[in-house]
Amino acid sequence: MTFGARIRALREAHRVTDRSFSVRQLAERIGVDATYLSRLEREDVPPPGEEIIVKLARELGADPDALLGMAGKVYSELRAIIAMRPRQFATLIRQLKDAPDHIIEQAVRKVRDGEW
Repeated sequence: MTFGARIRALREAHRVTDRSFSVRQLAERIGVDATYLSRLEREDVPPPGEEIIVKLARELGADPDALLGMAGKVYSELRAIIAMRPRQFATLIRQLKDAPDHIIEQAVRKVRDGEW
């Protein structure tokens, strides 16, 4: 699914039970023009910047990292972390690219819990 299609699907899923998820109302809440949001959903414009994507994620109850990834973007915080050790992080990501999800989740838990 493309970024715009995902945004539209999330918005429409909310709209079934909450009429405040019209294009116009959502656009107002995230600080963009309704025409722009409509064009974004139709893939007529490229994905927006980090700030708008994070606002969309918050409003739509979506994972901001997932939406940023779909848009081909990375949190500026993560870019700064990677910039501190670019070679090591590039190697790590390349090595993990084919790993099954459960292995990556195991590694994340170990790092998070301080199990070095």
